[in-house]
Amino acid sequence: MKLLESTTFEAINNALQIKNGDSMILGRIESYSCKMAGTDKALYKRFNPEGVNPNDLQALSPPQTVAQYSRSISGDEEGPLCDTISRKTLFYLIATLNSFFPDYDFMDLKSHEFSKEPSLQWVTNAIDSQLTATIGETYKALRPALWTAIDHEIAMEHCDIYSYNPDLDSDPFGEDGCLWSFNYFFYNKKMKRIVFFTCRASSPSYALDSGFGSDFAMEEDEL
Repeated sequence: MKLLESTTFEAINNALQIKNGDSMILGRIESYSCKMAGTDKALYKRFNPEGVNPNDLQALSPPQTVAQYSRSISGDEEGPLCDTISRKTLFYLIATLNSFFPDYDFMDLKSHEFSKEPSLQWVTNAIDSQLTATIGETYKALRPALWTAIDHEIAMEHCDIYSYNPDLDSDPFGEDGCLWSFNYFFYNKKMKRIVFFTCRASSPSYALDSGFGSDFAMEEDEL
C-alpha cells in the first residue's frame, strides 16, 4: 500500500490532536493506493497462497451499532445477517493497517474483526455524533473541511465503507487509558484507493506515550 501524501489531510490531522478536559483526542486520516509494491506482493502471497482463490468470500461481523439497534427492537440476540468480503479486499484492509501501524503485524486478523457499514450517512452520523459529544464546537468548526477533503480524495458516494473492531488485548488501541476508538476504511474499488480514518480518545497521561506513531504523539509543552 502506497501512502498518498496530502497537505489537506495533514492540516486536518493537526486539528484532530486536541486536549479536552480529561481526555486527549488523537485522530488521523490517510490515503493509500491499493497498487501493490514488492513488500505487499510478498504479503499478498502469504495471505492468499497457491490454491486459495482471492475472490472467495469471507464472513464479516455486523456493524456494532447496527447489531445493538437490531437486538434492541427485535430481541434477537443473533443480530442481522452478516455481510461478506473477498479475500483480496480483506487483504487491502489488513495491509492498510500494517502501513498505518508499522509496529504491529495484522496479517493474522480474521474477517470477523471487520464490518461493512450500511451506508455513508450512517458512518458520517456516527463519526459526527462521537466527535461532537467529545469536542463540541471545535469539531463543528472542523467538520465541513474534514468531509470535503475526504470526499475530494475518495468520492465517498462510490465507496464501500468498512470498520475495524479490534480485540483490545492485541491491537494499538489496547493500551491502558484508551477511552474509545473508531477505525473506518473508505474503499473506492474503481480508484483502487482506500482512505483510512482513525480516531481515539485517551487519558492525557497515557496519550503522550502511546500515539499513532513517533510523529503523531504530542509533547506535553505543546498542549
